[in-house]
Amino acid sequence: MPYTQFIFPGILGMTILFSSIFSSISIIWDKEFGFFKEILAAPVSRLSIVIGKGLSGTVVSTLQASIVLMLFPLLGFKLGPLQIVEILVISLALSFCISTFGIVLATFYDSYESFSVIMNFIVMPMFFLSGAMYPVKLLPKALAVLTKLNPLTYGVDALKNVIFPLEEGPMSADFSLGTDMVVIIMLSIVFVLVAAKFFERKS
Repeated sequence: MPYTQFIFPGILGMTILFSSIFSSISIIWDKEFGFFKEILAAPVSRLSIVIGKGLSGTVVSTLQASIVLMLFPLLGFKLGPLQIVEILVISLALSFCISTFGIVLATFYDSYESFSVIMNFIVMPMFFLSGAMYPVKLLPKALAVLTKLNPLTYGVDALKNVIFPLEEGPMSADFSLGTDMVVIIMLSIVFVLVAAKFFERKS
């Protein structure tokens, strides 16, 4: 498999990761200027705020991923309509998962200066340990353990399952598509509940 084809699922994952994180981390900006206090003071549940913010990031991220997906003919791929639909569904699920993860991160910070900390110590390692740039199977065991704790790993792996369904060897997917989707959905639920718990109602 040409390397340009191998990294295509990783490019989709990267697009979703950065777009979703940027969308959710904007909460820090809102908190710094006081706008988010008005949202928290509204007579609505914290759960609806988290889900609403997560869905907004999901829409933006999925649209951007769809634009990148349209480039697949230039890389020599032949994707059928069903594969494209599956990729979009995975993108939706992964975008929501990463967006809610970003919301959880945003609950710990109150100033926009902390954004660089999030980028350097959380987001970039998530990207490089997701199997986007190189096969997870070829990583040292210590790093391989970290990849299994990374939400993006399962999103990129799900995309590999759909884009390279017949591929075998080091460049193939590490888990089944069902396992990837179950993990992504379960993590999304956990992130939503944790973020809702952290957001306290303001008087």
